[in-house]
Amino acid sequence: ASALLTPLRTAEGFAYLTVVIDLYSRRVIGWAMQSRQTTDVVLQALLMAVWRRKPKGEVLIHSDQGSQFTSIDWASFLKHHNLVHSMSRRGNCHDNAVAESFFNLLKRERIRRKVYRSRDEARQDVFDYIEMFYNPKRKHVRNGMLSPVEFERLQKT
Repeated sequence: ASALLTPLRTAEGFAYLTVVIDLYSRRVIGWAMQSRQTTDVVLQALLMAVWRRKPKGEVLIHSDQGSQFTSIDWASFLKHHNLVHSMSRRGNCHDNAVAESFFNLLKRERIRRKVYRSRDEARQDVFDYIEMFYNPKRKHVRNGMLSPVEFERLQKT
């Protein structure tokens, strides 16, 4: 899985969105948004991913070297849930290309240059994009032109 954080502009100030993406299917399996760029927002996204996937074995989690991903709380959470951390090289966005690509799509297909009226409006728009469009409907070349949900369903049969 890959994790990354990005800011979204609102009239109330920034809203910080973190996503955790399954590298096999490209499905967003965890996401969270808060008003501050803290370890808590990345832990909430990772908790959602763990809750949704319930991994039985060791799972690799890739991130950049942001302070949220190098904190003691992050490391403790990973250890407690049998997750192994991998980090990008400093300043190299290509190391986390899947998450960077997702944010590029989100900004190009949904947000554009939008400034949301509130953080709640931003959260609702992100929910709609991820849960109602991206995961169930957004086609990916990598998935044989299937959405992440369709791709996973096909792999289970």
